[in-house]
Formats: sequence, structure tokens, C-alpha cells
Amino acid sequence: MEEVTLYPVSCEKLAAGRTDQEWLDGVLAGGARIVQLRDKESNDRDLLAKARYFRQKTREVGALFLMNDRLDIALLAEADGMHVGQNDLPPEEIRKLAPDFLIGLSCNTEQQAQRLGNMVASGTCPVAYFNIGPIYSTTTKQGLREFVGPQAVEHFTRRCPLPFTVMGGIKFNHIKELCAAGVKRIAVVTAISKASDIAVETALWLKEIDSSLR
Repeated sequence: MEEVTLYPVSCEKLAAGRTDQEWLDGVLAGGARIVQLRDKESNDRDLLAKARYFRQKTREVGALFLMNDRLDIALLAEADGMHVGQNDLPPEEIRKLAPDFLIGLSCNTEQQAQRLGNMVASGTCPVAYFNIGPIYSTTTKQGLREFVGPQAVEHFTRRCPLPFTVMGGIKFNHIKELCAAGVKRIAVVTAISKASDIAVETALWLKEIDSSLR
């Protein structure tokens, strides 16, 4: 995670008619070295087949593959880890079955970040990184109607020292503002999924983040 700057997250229904497999091929061709498979629609058999495709392709280029939410699929597909939300399986329970997993947790409030920070302080934290968001208004996260704004980066990171990503409504023109606020890792769904050329868009984001962090 220390080397990650751009963190593409899949969403097939927002990929302009392209499959998650086509999306994956595009982001990897553009230089992404971590991807998250987020699929709430597929049946279990199709999801497992898709996850195994993600595993194969990410291994070929040395990229990390994280599964959203589904511990069973993550284990069967030999993913590198999982990302979960506040209402998903608790990270400490995931750790019991997957001791080597890279686990990420979404935090939508400062209180959630504080609870995570308390676990870090007590030496009991099973989480490797956390996500702050939604930063801007977004339609990809049902049930989250309020966005926290880029100022949340300072507030959340005061409460938890772990590496973090930001997500939610982020567009290309937000990159400089976010990096200036202390962001090093940007998770993106729509802005890349809807691009006419996913590989080119991914490369542009990587270049812009790298430039903004210097």
C-alpha cells in the first residue's frame, strides 16, 4: 500500500457497456498496480469466475487484487485481501480465517476513524488501511447522502495513523486539491470506468497524481 497512488475500483454498470474483465484489462494496461473487484449483482458462480480472472491478470503484472465484501470469494480466488464497509464482516473476524490478508475498511465519520485509531493504539488493529469518504457527492454509494469534503482528510487522519485512501465523486480536476490536502492514494470508480479509453485515462491519473505529489 505504501507504493499505491491510484486505486481503481470496478463497477460494471458504470463502465459504459464494458465488462469488469474489460475494465480490468484497461486499468492494468494503463499502469494500475492495485484493483478492487466490487460486484453486488453477479451470482456466486459468475462472481467466482470473474474473481479468478482478476487474480490471474493481476498476478501477470504483479498487481494487488482486493475483493470487496465477499470473504468466501476472496479466499477461493486467492485474492491479496479485502475491502469492507462498516456493515460488512468485521475485519477482526476476517483476520481469523485470512491471517495474511490486506484488509481495508471504509470510514464515513470521524468516530469510525477514532475507533480504528483506538485499535491501532492497543495493538489489536486487523486493518492495513482505511478509506475516507465520500469526499464529494457520489451516486455509487447507496445510503450515503452526505459527503465529507477534502477537509475531512486532516480531521480523520488525526484520529487514525494508518495509511488511507480517499473515494467518492472524485474527478480528474480534484487531484491537485486532494494531494495538497495530504492525500497520497486516490480510489476511483466512475471517472475511470466511464472513460472512452480506460487504459489512457488510468495512465493520465497516475501521471497527474505523481506530479501533484512532488
